[in-house]
Amino acid sequence: MIRVVVVDDEQLLRAGLRLILEAAEDITVVGEAADGAGALEQAQRLRPDVVLLDVRMPGVDGLTIAPDVVAAGPKVIMLTTFDLDEYVHRALRAGAVGFLLKDTPPWELAAAVRTVAAGNAMLSPTVTRRLISSFAERGPARREAARERLAPLTTRELEVVREVARGHGNAEIARRLAMGEATVKAHVSRALAKLQAGNRVQLAILVYDADLL
Repeated sequence: MIRVVVVDDEQLLRAGLRLILEAAEDITVVGEAADGAGALEQAQRLRPDVVLLDVRMPGVDGLTIAPDVVAAGPKVIMLTTFDLDEYVHRALRAGAVGFLLKDTPPWELAAAVRTVAAGNAMLSPTVTRRLISSFAERGPARREAARERLAPLTTRELEVVREVARGHGNAEIARRLAMGEATVKAHVSRALAKLQAGNRVQLAILVYDADLL
């Protein structure tokens, strides 16, 4: 079972998310919280696989607590009302693996939780990529710093990482670059290790900061 904690200050929304997630046979909601402090306590005590974390809450909000929740071990997906919420970009830098809009269809919500629990990031071509590209800071100094970080990558690794930044999954990258899916996975793993990146979202942010798309 995939163990999930839901964090939102609106009780009705938490109840709705619980109902949607627990309708899936392989997902169980093990805890709820109404603010960031509660999210951290639940993450540390319950050790869930995934935390759905609202961005804007009274008290300690999701943005403030995201790094600590990530450090506690679970994969973090940010929840937001806005598809271009500038604060989410900072959360992605802190290690969150993506975000969902609160009006996400039920089947997509469950699929997103499964994707993240399996170790993949939420790089939606229609939402996440747009957020990253819109709010990445692309000043000259940041661009050069990002390019220096990417320098250890081989030409092929950089090609794969650029496709990751475009929001493509491993199967699509394999098709576009005419290589095996296992080879794509190997390139991604080596890139993560070389760049000391925690997930595919952070790879994408580096590519956008380097202005390589």
